[in-house]
Amino acid sequence: MAKKRPQTKGKGKPQSAPQISSGEIPVVGAREPCPCGSGRRYKACHGRAAAHAVTELVHRPFEGLAGECDWVALRELVPAATVELPLKDKLPDGVPSVTLATVLPMAWPALRRDDGSVLIGLQNDTASGDLSRDLADTLQRALDAEPGTPVAARRVPADGPRLQDLLDPTGVFEPVVHDGFAFWVPDSENATPEVSASLERANAAAIPTVKLSGVDAAYWCETPEKNHLRWVMPHPEEQLLDALARLHAAGESSLGDGTRLVGSFRAHGLMVPVWDLPSEVRAADVEAPAAAFAERLAGALTSEAPLTADERRARGGLTNRQVTLS
Repeated sequence: MAKKRPQTKGKGKPQSAPQISSGEIPVVGAREPCPCGSGRRYKACHGRAAAHAVTELVHRPFEGLAGECDWVALRELVPAATVELPLKDKLPDGVPSVTLATVLPMAWPALRRDDGSVLIGLQNDTASGDLSRDLADTLQRALDAEPGTPVAARRVPADGPRLQDLLDPTGVFEPVVHDGFAFWVPDSENATPEVSASLERANAAAIPTVKLSGVDAAYWCETPEKNHLRWVMPHPEEQLLDALARLHAAGESSLGDGTRLVGSFRAHGLMVPVWDLPSEVRAADVEAPAAAFAERLAGALTSEAPLTADERRARGGLTNRQVTLS
């Protein structure tokens, strides 16, 4: 038989726990009592809805931001790059700048430098399904951090702001691609041993990468066997696959002799076509061919004619060679 709960004695009517509105309930540990005063654990009370909101996947977390395609590239493809981020509101006192970086030393989510400037890491793992909300939370905490301190990861409140709420939508997003990670520390000679070791490992692993200047969000990279061009495109996936298939079937999908459209990635709701390039083909060599391809693609995107048999086969081949990164 179940034990009876002991009855508490007291004079007068029992007092109920103070009520808190849902918007004021803070995030606590899953097994802790819910701050709303219900007497239940947080995970069985207000944490249930919060957990669902936080884990629900946002397929295009950077949609609506300036430079969405470059956000995706820096998140998934580019080893070392930085971008200065313009905020909607003016920078807080003592914060001269906010800079997005692909990776930070020790895989820190963010760093408040000694001079007060803020660095935000883009390629960190997060538990939330909304990368934009994760990064916005990290940004807000970095702005309030003490100079000279990193910002740790944490579980993000489900109702927190997103990057779209914090960044200036009219600002430009202009990535600067670096050869290595020297931008981590203004004075590498005085870096801590841990940061120096992290810097050395990161530099050794970085793949040489160059952003093309003539088209948007296209990145050349060098690997030991062959080079590649990886190009993040904003067009709807089905429309883009049709257009690429039309060009491929017509023999117009390459970027010059020895180059080949080999497939695509799918990342954060966008497609990233990939070309194999001969080892001797450098970034400057594909500037003009990429611009010419962009013109051919623009024409193919406008076509509404049904795909021919050859175009359907080409589309099937491209679809079979598609890999989802996120």
